[in-house]
Amino acid sequence: MKIAVCVKQVPDTWAEKALKAADSTLDREAADGVMNELDEYAVEEALKLTEAHGGEVVVVSMGPERAAETVRKALSMGADSGVHLVDDALHGSDAVATSYALAEILKDRGFDLIVFGSESTDARMSVVPAMVAERLGVAQLTFAQKVDVDGSNVTVQRATETGYDTVEASMPAVVSVVEKINEPRYPSFKGIMAAKKKPVETLTVADAGLDPAKLGLSAAWSQVADFAARPPKAAGTVVVDEGAGGVKLAGFLSEQKFI
Repeated sequence: MKIAVCVKQVPDTWAEKALKAADSTLDREAADGVMNELDEYAVEEALKLTEAHGGEVVVVSMGPERAAETVRKALSMGADSGVHLVDDALHGSDAVATSYALAEILKDRGFDLIVFGSESTDARMSVVPAMVAERLGVAQLTFAQKVDVDGSNVTVQRATETGYDTVEASMPAVVSVVEKINEPRYPSFKGIMAAKKKPVETLTVADAGLDPAKLGLSAAWSQVADFAARPPKAAGTVVVDEGAGGVKLAGFLSEQKFI
């Protein structure tokens, strides 16, 4: 079984985010880049499936040069090889353009499964897996909390607000996973050293045969029209108890419609 895992490098979740004044896009240099946390669960699930059924795991990423660090982390977890699409023409690409680029890279490589995290922590849209599946003309099984493979079929428990739905499809298929599906492994020292020798195919837009007119900020279907820095946090209201503190506090809570 051949599995592709699409991973993204995102700004550290705990870091202060910033937008570039020049074009209102995310300033990725303003914070440390890390593998999207939810993609770690996707890598782990792919590794578990190949450990159970045999096969290989290929990591695919679209992003700037330093996104190679994220590809290498996935390789250190145990993936076999990587593909990294990197090109200045990709800057500002939205979900539509991202799904186009990923689908073009994935379409002729013979993958049985293409696995995503359920969303990226910098955009939180959850739409790219479905878009890629639509572009490839294959089934999509999203928000999976459990994945089982039997022959040429894949079955998932799709997490819902009230429990889960059981969804089945024939491979090839696209699967996105939620964080409750597993516990991602930590890269071992041996895995980190081995990752340095694993092959990573680096592609430009031209190498991948992509149409530049469909990529980048100028082709984006949505853009940030304006933004402003968050105002500083205002000082709280201090109630000094000089015998009527309870009355003042009750009055404040009433004004705020808490009581």
